[in-house]
Amino acid sequence: MKEACGVVGIVAPGRAVSHLVFDALIALQHRGQESAGIASWDHEAITVFKDNGLVASVFNEQALHSLRGDIAIGHTRYSTSGSANWTAAQPVYRETGRVGFALSHNGNLTNTDALAAEAGILPGMLVSDSDVVAQLMALRMQVGDTLPEALGHVLRGVEGAYSLVILGDGIVHGIRDPHGFRPLCLGRLGTEDAPEGWMLASESPALDVVGASFVRELQPGELVTIADNVVTSTQLLAPAEGSEKLCIFEFVYFARPDAYLMGHQVHSARRRMGEHLARQGTVEADLVMGVPDSGVPAAEGFAAVSGIPFGYGLVKNRYIGRTFIAPDQISRSKGVRRKLNPLRENIEGQRLVVVDDSIVRGTTTQALVAMLRDAGATEVHLRISSPPFSWPCYYGIDTPTRTELLAANSTIEEMRAFIGADSLEFISMENLRSAIGLVDECCDACLTGNYPAPVPVKLGRAGSTS
Repeated sequence: MKEACGVVGIVAPGRAVSHLVFDALIALQHRGQESAGIASWDHEAITVFKDNGLVASVFNEQALHSLRGDIAIGHTRYSTSGSANWTAAQPVYRETGRVGFALSHNGNLTNTDALAAEAGILPGMLVSDSDVVAQLMALRMQVGDTLPEALGHVLRGVEGAYSLVILGDGIVHGIRDPHGFRPLCLGRLGTEDAPEGWMLASESPALDVVGASFVRELQPGELVTIADNVVTSTQLLAPAEGSEKLCIFEFVYFARPDAYLMGHQVHSARRRMGEHLARQGTVEADLVMGVPDSGVPAAEGFAAVSGIPFGYGLVKNRYIGRTFIAPDQISRSKGVRRKLNPLRENIEGQRLVVVDDSIVRGTTTQALVAMLRDAGATEVHLRISSPPFSWPCYYGIDTPTRTELLAANSTIEEMRAFIGADSLEFISMENLRSAIGLVDECCDACLTGNYPAPVPVKLGRAGSTS
């Protein structure tokens, strides 16, 4: 399972913004570690620089200096649709009109095949769903549409999840899909009375790192346009019926703990998840520890309510990417020991409560439990701050079939035995929503099977898709 991407757009008249976009992408590195890119506008042309790798390895001072101009967008990627090689790195660029346009996308489209056929892309030639959107927009602009007109025309035929940031001729657009599956927020450089620039980003910490102030989150279907240091808003697409459906896993796992989503700080929500887990059932243990990073706040909450001491049992290598979003299972399994190392003096002879955010395939958790036992833990009691992950996601997390999901094909006891834990308990859906402070505003399809938007396959009931 892997998350999609992080997107950024900055307009700051008179300033060289490539370094600001670079800093913002560093703050969003957790959202994708496969490739990174920046597109800038210097009043004459759009320049794109992108490559595979982490943000800091893709860009050096020379590369950032080449990205001239006071308007730029950026992207950090992990693939959920299409190729994982350099050709799929973003921003995507199309040469049409005076300077063309560049596009950065976070999400996953569910009718990509139909869109590719409409764009005239031959079978086997599809690079990514983002590339399809860019191609369709370019075709519309070639027959006379403006950039916003082309965007509206194309997106009315798109299904699935997207938050887009688009760079045009002296302008930046940002838009969320009608359901609001993926986050996007607006920030301001300078003061409210004298703004020095404006910014769009997937998460609010990207604003903080460049000194921008959080203004608000974009609404589902809303198009925000930044030009000449002025922000305008249009409801380009009608919001989907019902409440906003931001992915619930943004709170559980994806977003940074210092991010604010739908008015709630992520760290506080995760701590409350642990508090609810502790109230769901008792366990005798000597130490509560969290699996870095997103399991740690939940472990703190569990310890506070249970009275069991909180401590650190794992050291994380900060230079290794997330196993959750590693490109294949072999990489994920090896990634556990590359990423985490046990603190033996804290673990040896102890009965542990280990709090983690999720169990997807179970192999990573299995390797983690074995590592803790090798370090001397006498008991390992797993507590998970999300309900069982039982259904594939088609809106920006890559979980293609139910056969890959341990919870879709196993009872809780079977899961416990496979993983090798002494006990296993998941937070209830009711308690998860209570911890976040929302009622029905989030998409929980991966936990319930209730999909708020069309999906590209017919879901089978016996642990598979058909």
